Amino acid sequence: MKPGGRERTILLLVAAVQFVNVLDFVMVVPLGPDFASALGIPMNHLGLVTGSYTLAAAAAGAAGSGFLDRFDRRSALAVSMTGLVLATAAAGLATGLWTLLAARVAAGLFGGPATSLSFAIVADTVPAERRGRAMGVVMGAFSVATVVGVPAGLWLAQAGGWRTPFLAVAGLGMVVAAGAIVLMPPMRAHLAHARAAAARGYAFLREPAALLSLSATATTMAATFALVPNLAAFLQFNAGLSRDRLGFLYMAGGVLSFAVLRVVGRAIDRFGAPRTAVVGTVVMLVNLGLDFVPVEPLLPAWALFVLFILANSIRNPSLSALASRVPRSDERARFQSIQSAVQHLASAGGALLSSLLLATGEGGRLVGMWRVAIFSAVMALGLPILLAAVQPRVLRREGAERREEAREEAIALGAVEP
Repeated sequence: MKPGGRERTILLLVAAVQFVNVLDFVMVVPLGPDFASALGIPMNHLGLVTGSYTLAAAAAGAAGSGFLDRFDRRSALAVSMTGLVLATAAAGLATGLWTLLAARVAAGLFGGPATSLSFAIVADTVPAERRGRAMGVVMGAFSVATVVGVPAGLWLAQAGGWRTPFLAVAGLGMVVAAGAIVLMPPMRAHLAHARAAAARGYAFLREPAALLSLSATATTMAATFALVPNLAAFLQFNAGLSRDRLGFLYMAGGVLSFAVLRVVGRAIDRFGAPRTAVVGTVVMLVNLGLDFVPVEPLLPAWALFVLFILANSIRNPSLSALASRVPRSDERARFQSIQSAVQHLASAGGALLSSLLLATGEGGRLVGMWRVAIFSAVMALGLPILLAAVQPRVLRREGAERREEAREEAIALGAVEP
């Protein structure tokens, strides 16, 4: 069955919301050297700025897991996006490290629930057999943010100072949030089972599939975000990329990611998430071994960045597509909130660990990246192994649910005795 107009509309609206949400987060990394120089922040402390957001998002995810399933998804998303917009504007007005950290904490407190709600809306709207492709569309927001948003932010920073991108994203966020609120239909179907879900509480956390899925989330995010906060600085000061070419490189990486995500979504639906994740993990290990472990990267800066983008464009949708099938419909926002908390906590842990493992050398050069790379490689190996353990458990539960639904339908039709 092909997706209908309502499904496509919701996917596009969620993708637009995620574009702003993702851009608010990812632009901080390439802008790091700019605002660090302007505010007097040491380069090896950039992980603190990223980590502050992710820690706050983790706390918000843990808190939101207790109540997000009790509200209309659209209304909850409106509140989250409003808070995110205000916090992003506040970051553009920061005067030093501590005020910037405070603004990023506020952004994390609202951005984390916005992500959880977005994926819950997709899972509520799109059947499991098409969810890989749907997740590819929504996660394409990352590619668009990279292709359009990050280069635009870098050029805005060159033209008007590092504050300009934050204020511009806040303005764009207001427009997108208003459009999503007006055009998105109410999302209340899950409320019919909210009382039963509340009675079960966090019973799903005792299920092996949920625990394994959350473990996969933790290892994936820790592996990625040990590198992400330092990537722009590494490209410039270790790999020799000029600041003027950074925007073009992010644009090229985003184009690649957008193209890869379209293919990966179909591959997940056809071959399964574990097999797809194996391919992405192999690419990531090659990237780490060639470029981050040696004293000098063995590949040019553009090739280093392309491999990094390629690996994550394969691994992340594999995780998201299978994880979206773990919870029942009336537990999705709750599970996604717990997953968001784990995701952001692991991201913060990776980012903060990198700050401890790295030092700033002469000319801004990052020293000790090999230690970060080894940690990232060990964590990366967990994803395909854990997904291989999750998938059969999810398939068994979905089969049981389909049989129960068929039995209830047969009872309603009088074909079998209750």
